[in-house]
Amino acid sequence: MVTNVIAALLVLAILGLVFGLILAVASKVFEVKTDPRFPEIMDCLPGANCGGCGYAGCSAAANAIIEGKAAVNCCPVGGAEAAEKIAAIMGVEAASGEREIAHVICNGGTAAKKKFEYIGVQDCLGAMKVGGNGPLECAYGCLGFGSCVKACAFDAIKIGENGVPVVDPDKCTDCMQCAAACPRNIIVSVPVSKKVFVECANKQKGAAATKVCANACIGCGLCVKECKFDAIHVVDNVAVIDYAKCKNCKMCTKVCPKDAIAPIPTKEEKEKYKAMKKAQAEKKAAAAKDAAEAKAAEEAAAKAADAAEAAAPAEEAK
Repeated sequence: MVTNVIAALLVLAILGLVFGLILAVASKVFEVKTDPRFPEIMDCLPGANCGGCGYAGCSAAANAIIEGKAAVNCCPVGGAEAAEKIAAIMGVEAASGEREIAHVICNGGTAAKKKFEYIGVQDCLGAMKVGGNGPLECAYGCLGFGSCVKACAFDAIKIGENGVPVVDPDKCTDCMQCAAACPRNIIVSVPVSKKVFVECANKQKGAAATKVCANACIGCGLCVKECKFDAIHVVDNVAVIDYAKCKNCKMCTKVCPKDAIAPIPTKEEKEKYKAMKKAQAEKKAAAAKDAAEAKAAEEAAAKAADAAEAAAPAEEAK
């Protein structure tokens, strides 16, 4: 009996040794070599796995950086600090650029007309499937059911008082998961320093846009004429800002008849703007009048000189 137990133990020990050797050899033969930079880059990444970089997670992003498929600053959550550390590991320079944040290009909310009252799952995509493009008359407006809020892993977006999501610039990492969750595609990335926004995406002509939302841009072009930096243009019936040119002067906001450009000026600001424009017009008119009078006087003097010159030979003949 004892001999049988000892024999069994020996057999198990031998089998364990054999299998151990096989596994050791297999681990060497089938070893997947890991780039030594991988764990270093992973230490630089925040581990949010938000997908804001365009990859499935931080480990996928790290591999993409090592393979040269992704930039060292591809992580919006880690920001400039992570980019600089990764650049040092990769032996390259980190591209400098202004931090960007998400922005919702709609200010309809309670001002947008409804086709019907939606009662159901509080999800924008779900609501859009009801009644042919959702409960709003505006086919471009925010539905306001908070799909973007649920998608944000950083608590950076909330539904505002008017029913439209508002982004907290201090919390936003520009991962754009909110944009991916928006079925209307009205969440865009903008430079954090910019303060002027066209709060409408409706591409219908003025009258049609106004019918569905009181806050809609009517494409009148007054903002285009007012901008001294060529930073705003009407494209497909709606104003669009070129942030590479925008100087945050906010003059376009003051001429918008529909208050479709934020920040919406106060009544006092609009009155002050009107007074300024009136003063400028009066100054221009006065300058034009002075110029016209000076020109008339110059022409009169020239005629008098010509007349005197013509009369001179006759006087000499006498």
